[in-house]
Amino acid sequence: MKTNPMLIACLCPLVFAACTSIEPVVRPEVHLAGQWLETASIDADEAKPVSSAWWQDFSSPQLDRLIDTAFQGNPDLRIQGERIVQAELALGNARASLFPSLNLSGNSGWNRSDSGDRGGSVVSERKNSSLNLSASYELDLWGRIAASVASSEASLQASHHDFDAARLSLAASIATTYFQHLTHQRRLAIAKENLAIAERVLKVVEARYHNGAVSALDLSRQQTAVLSQRAAIEPLAVDVRQSRSALAILTGTPPQTFTLDPEVAEITEAADTLDALTIPSIAPGLPAELLLRRPDLASNEAQLTAAAANITVARAELFPKLSLSAAAGMASDFLFSLADPSNSASISASVVQSIFDGGRLRAQVDISRSRQRELVESYRKNILTALKEVEDALGNVARDTHHEEAQRQILFEAERSLRLAESRYHAGADDLLTVLDAQRNRFSAQEQLAQLRLARLVDAVGLYKVLGGGWRPEGEQTP
Repeated sequence: MKTNPMLIACLCPLVFAACTSIEPVVRPEVHLAGQWLETASIDADEAKPVSSAWWQDFSSPQLDRLIDTAFQGNPDLRIQGERIVQAELALGNARASLFPSLNLSGNSGWNRSDSGDRGGSVVSERKNSSLNLSASYELDLWGRIAASVASSEASLQASHHDFDAARLSLAASIATTYFQHLTHQRRLAIAKENLAIAERVLKVVEARYHNGAVSALDLSRQQTAVLSQRAAIEPLAVDVRQSRSALAILTGTPPQTFTLDPEVAEITEAADTLDALTIPSIAPGLPAELLLRRPDLASNEAQLTAAAANITVARAELFPKLSLSAAAGMASDFLFSLADPSNSASISASVVQSIFDGGRLRAQVDISRSRQRELVESYRKNILTALKEVEDALGNVARDTHHEEAQRQILFEAERSLRLAESRYHAGADDLLTVLDAQRNRFSAQEQLAQLRLARLVDAVGLYKVLGGGWRPEGEQTP
């Protein structure tokens, strides 16, 4: 029985292709607990799952407007958007290798030669025109081209996830900076209020000094207190302006022309204060759900897919490449004309196999595998870090909530002590030092309460961020 050589030639690539397997995606092994440790302070009845527009839970129209503006004009977000465009173009470039390439060429020329005077001058003239069409196609026997496309698809997916992560980080930065701006305004108002109290007490001290009821030392002490309060106002005013400039940069607006929306500001003049803002109660879900709720971890997953595809690409380079080509053309002895042409056609197949490259291709496979192991460990590290971030955020929420409740009691007592101290001083029952001490305690209590209120707002933003900000994989509905 004779063997058909053509049949062997057709079956060999199929056999070789069957021996080539697609590299599997390797993922890290991380054992996840069934619940979080820092959940004792969460009220399950009041806590709400994280929504994709989580910043609206703070009930601040001004914050909503700032974040919408930042999503349109922030330079970092636009840079990340261009990276998505580049990844899409790279994917299109990779997919182009799946199709044959066609080339059309044509030329027309005139040539004249003169042999000179030796033995008589001979002049020859030649005209020619030609038109050629060629096609070439590489058979993807080992899956190299398909794996390259898969790698580009995974890279594009990672770029989308990176954009979502940048968007989440931007929204968190806007919210944190805006809350800091409100805190600076609150501290400035506290300083002005305490200055008014100090000036009011100074008038009483001056009146008593002129009547000989107090010494010049008491008058000097109260004047010092007034001057100290005045000196504290300007740095706080600078903090207000600088926090507003920071908001301008985040929204992509020049600081010199940036202003908070006057219409929204008018509506929220009484609402957007530290005490009036809503601090939401957030349901953290389960630790296992975190892996599907954070865009940065989804980006790591996509990078692992791309790394596996890159190993397949590098491994396929070790095998021969089979290309098919065909060409057809017409030629004529006329200038700029194909009249009475001669025709030609050709079909060919070529095989290229690297015999010796000094171990370059094998080293490229090893590099790709090492890169995959690096990404696996990086992914595992990011998972562990994400779990810790959520635990820390939950702990911060519980701690600062209790601290704020205690600080409100401290402020209540400090204000009561100041009222009593002023009354007793007016009646001559206490000296000025008691009033000054009560003033300092009240001012310190107000400052601490403003800082703790800011801390609680920032804690909520941080918890939203580390929980993924309501992000969901494509195709999954947001609850």
